[in-house]
Amino acid sequence: MTSADDLISLVRDYNPKTNEKRLRDAYAFGEAMHKGQFRHSGEPYFTHPVAVAAILTEQRLDDATIITALLHDTIEDTKANYEEVSTRFGEEVAMLVDGVTKLTNLQLSSRETKQAENFRKLFMAMSKDLRVILVKLADRLHNMRTIRAMRPEKQAQKARETMDIYAPLAGRMGMQWMREELEDLAFKVLNPEGRQSIIRRFVTLQRETGDVIHRITGDMRLELEKAGIEAEVFGRAKKPYSIWRKMQEKDQGFSRLSDIYGFRVITKSEEDCYRTLGTIHQRWRAVPGRFKDYISQPKSNGYRSIHTTVSGRDGKRVEVQIRTRQMHDVAESGVAAHWSYRDGVRTENPFAVDPAKWIASLTEQFDGEDDHDEFLEAVKLEMYSDQVFCFTPKGDVNKLPKGATPIDFAYAIHTRIGHACVGAKVDGIRVPLWTRLRNGQSVEIITAEGQTPQVSWLEIATTGKARTAIRRALREADRERFVKLGHELARSAFEHVNKKATDKALETAARALRVNGVSELLARLGAADITAHDVVQAVYPELTSKEGDEVSPRRAVIGLEPGQKFERASCCEPLPGERIIGITQRGQGVVVHTADCDRLGEFEDQMERWVDVHWHSGTHPAVYGTTLELTIGNDAGVLGRICTLIGEKKANISNLEFIDRKPDFYRLMINVELRDVEQLHSLILTLEAESDVAAVARYRERPGSQHRVV
Repeated sequence: MTSADDLISLVRDYNPKTNEKRLRDAYAFGEAMHKGQFRHSGEPYFTHPVAVAAILTEQRLDDATIITALLHDTIEDTKANYEEVSTRFGEEVAMLVDGVTKLTNLQLSSRETKQAENFRKLFMAMSKDLRVILVKLADRLHNMRTIRAMRPEKQAQKARETMDIYAPLAGRMGMQWMREELEDLAFKVLNPEGRQSIIRRFVTLQRETGDVIHRITGDMRLELEKAGIEAEVFGRAKKPYSIWRKMQEKDQGFSRLSDIYGFRVITKSEEDCYRTLGTIHQRWRAVPGRFKDYISQPKSNGYRSIHTTVSGRDGKRVEVQIRTRQMHDVAESGVAAHWSYRDGVRTENPFAVDPAKWIASLTEQFDGEDDHDEFLEAVKLEMYSDQVFCFTPKGDVNKLPKGATPIDFAYAIHTRIGHACVGAKVDGIRVPLWTRLRNGQSVEIITAEGQTPQVSWLEIATTGKARTAIRRALREADRERFVKLGHELARSAFEHVNKKATDKALETAARALRVNGVSELLARLGAADITAHDVVQAVYPELTSKEGDEVSPRRAVIGLEPGQKFERASCCEPLPGERIIGITQRGQGVVVHTADCDRLGEFEDQMERWVDVHWHSGTHPAVYGTTLELTIGNDAGVLGRICTLIGEKKANISNLEFIDRKPDFYRLMINVELRDVEQLHSLILTLEAESDVAAVARYRERPGSQHRVV
């Protein structure tokens, strides 16, 4: 275990003005609090907080963060409390320790908790002080380094959580080295065979080709010396998980995979970065489409670098990153560079981003998302995304995730522009909205008054901001449409019993059905969450239950045994007046089919189950649901007129479902309650006569429906 003196020495190397007494006091306090506690490996527990603190010294972080690392488990796992930590080490440290404690208690991968809600809490913690996440990431890194002491099932859980959440979070914060190590440690747990296979192939490749890294770095240094450029050159093989992911994405074997080696050139000035790029491209052939200039277009987390891929020795592709020392510090530390110290003072790195602004830009688009699952989807989309940079016609730059479309670009400008988007021009050429944008393209959004978001846009958009805005607009549009439709359904249903759907009647129904107001009642009625029959019955129960001289539905079928019940087959929905056949169920009861129902063929070898039945000849109540399939014009007022026609034929609409929407027509299913087949024929004739009805037919079998005879 690293001693207090050794830890202080690590801090003093980059911060000679560190408060050694505070660090030593925190070390002693943490060691005392954790005394008698042990890790799964059998080591004293305090070895873990010390290791976390040592990891953070590599980022040259301030004293408060190092002290927080030493104490990050004291409030949760020892007798220490917030007040004691605050009194001894100050409010700043106490708040940071408390923040880490709350994050530790979020079981982000647990099936028993709401992962999306916990993600939201994680982002809230980040917004208060990003150093909480820095400590938590270092905590997770050390736990992954020592994960073999855990039970296998616990290892798998932590590894999946690391791969899904902490590794991409580290990458999004610009700490690429940590992301790569977390991914590789998780990969080692989740797929040890795959990782070993990659390592074995590396060993074989090195045996066959020799030390490629040493040769290429030597060649680069020589070329830079010739050009008079002073720079450091480093090379390395990419991590096993990075190679494995490339193999999966490109569906290629290891032998066909290129750019498995990466090289980094650290220059003294930005000008030297571009000189280095020219020197490398003169010496080696550049690979088309593999050049990115993050110096002129930096990432949102402050990352700046030039990326290029060239064909090196033996035609092997190698990736080269070119940056200055200050850019390199940000590339290694990411957002953490804001707190980095050098020679006792906080580093004035012009490329380090303000953490408050960074987290605000990352969380802004999630604030309005009410649905937790959609929030989680949006977070993951943003955390895993690479970025492309596109220009507006005026030259302004928009940063978008890789794979973004003009829809994403429109919403990145403004939600209003996104909603009104009808087309786009990329580099002056009209393109479909599903076109994937590339770096450096100029995008012009074409808008039209009256345009609204389409459902299909959800399949086109990739950014969380765009998808959130589209969903919200669709929900609002659906609600407005459902309210209008519900009003027509209610009016038709009340007219069916010779009543009017007045505001007072609807308010009474809303109270009776325990619905929050008339608007909500109509929206739920239009969305088929409740039926029109339920609404009318809530106000006039005596009218909806009155039978008079009508045949009781219980006595509607003749030919059943005493006490035997029947039900109408869902495949053909027989109506009084049609010839019917009964099929006994295994148990008690009979399912009634029309005589021409195709399903009867299934029972030809079970004639003992057939029952000779027929409808009662009396007048039947309008309670027999029948489904109609209609194709109607997409014009204002058409649906209302259809509902009115159905109501005028004394039929009650019990359900309505849109199954296809096109710019010029709708196709929908309407379930109507009828008396008999004559009323059905009369209704179909009436609807066919309506000019806005393109087609109407009785729908005899619902897709996927299953007969209930067993």
